[in-house]
Amino acid sequence: MNLWIPVLVATAGTYAFKLAGYFVPDRFTQHPHFNQVARLLPIGLLTGLIAVQTFADGQAIVLDGRIIGASVAVLLLMRRAPFIVVVFSAALVTAVGRHFGVWI
Repeated sequence: MNLWIPVLVATAGTYAFKLAGYFVPDRFTQHPHFNQVARLLPIGLLTGLIAVQTFADGQAIVLDGRIIGASVAVLLLMRRAPFIVVVFSAALVTAVGRHFGVWI
């Protein structure tokens, strides 16, 4: 039961935050700074998620095959490869490297 309390509180908070967005006056949402932040915020959040998933294992910083996979993904994205090719290539490079013991 102790685990459900934070889950329910987070759920209610998320719903309240989303609901509060409907009450924001239009003059705020039409402001250029608001639009710029709204456009760039998902990029920052996704970058943070990728960094945490690539370089962290619990509370420790790790350097392993995920870095090589992420590097392959970045290179393919810079070459404007299709997203599905980027995902499969990064996963394949990481899996093959781990299988043959090139990196852990």
